[in-house]
Amino acid sequence: MPQQQTDPSQPVPSGDPAGTQVARSTPLRAVVTGASSGIGAATVRHLRRAGWDVVAVARRADRLAALAEETGAQVVVADLTVADDVARLAAEVTAGGPVHALVNNAGGALGTDRVEASDVERWRRMYEINVLGTLQVTMALLPALRDSGRGDVVVLTSTAAHGTYPGGAGYVAAKHGERVIADTLRLELVGEPVRVIEIAPGMVRTEEFSLTRFDGDQAKADAVYAGVEEPLTADDVADAITWTLTRPHHVNIDHLMIRPRAQASNTLVARKS
Repeated sequence: MPQQQTDPSQPVPSGDPAGTQVARSTPLRAVVTGASSGIGAATVRHLRRAGWDVVAVARRADRLAALAEETGAQVVVADLTVADDVARLAAEVTAGGPVHALVNNAGGALGTDRVEASDVERWRRMYEINVLGTLQVTMALLPALRDSGRGDVVVLTSTAAHGTYPGGAGYVAAKHGERVIADTLRLELVGEPVRVIEIAPGMVRTEEFSLTRFDGDQAKADAVYAGVEEPLTADDVADAITWTLTRPHHVNIDHLMIRPRAQASNTLVARKS
């Protein structure tokens, strides 16, 4: 079983400067959205290993059941674009105890259309899950995060939230919108016991991100990473998320951009022939 998480917001007794012997009576508790695969599932595993209680949220019940069996996480099946599902999620989560962190990971990209040939429905779907999904869950759980006395809102954006590239306008627009939620919320909550953290990964090779973007075309998905030496993994990003959450609570990691060494920007990537 995971060990109890040391609470960095609590005083550290003399003789224990690292705080290694200061354990909470109950573990810290996090909600992770988009937890059925990729970065979300990896984050559940990392937080559980760090001693957190975790509620894993996604639409696919079978994936969540397998993750719960593996990690001991609680699960809630919900579609974050549906208001009733978000309300039910908030009710179930808050009934189970305090909430110390919300990791807004659910999202994704659809297509690589040029602006002049854009599929408006794809843009709408990306906006709904990346922006409105994050907005609705954050609104629903913010009272519980406040009440915990040491809350965290983590928003997983992308390097696409900080720059654009050809064929990416729909996803870029959605991720820019999501980043604005984090930036504005941080200003609005200043002085309150809630941190707002943005994690912006670059090229991450997961089992589904590019496959979903290219409508299940495995060859196109594989071509994204062709020749790239060591793109990031879901574990790399989950490790960074866990690191930000486990800093002393007076330390806020406002923005953390993570790229593989082979990627210098959204458009410049070293590839071996």
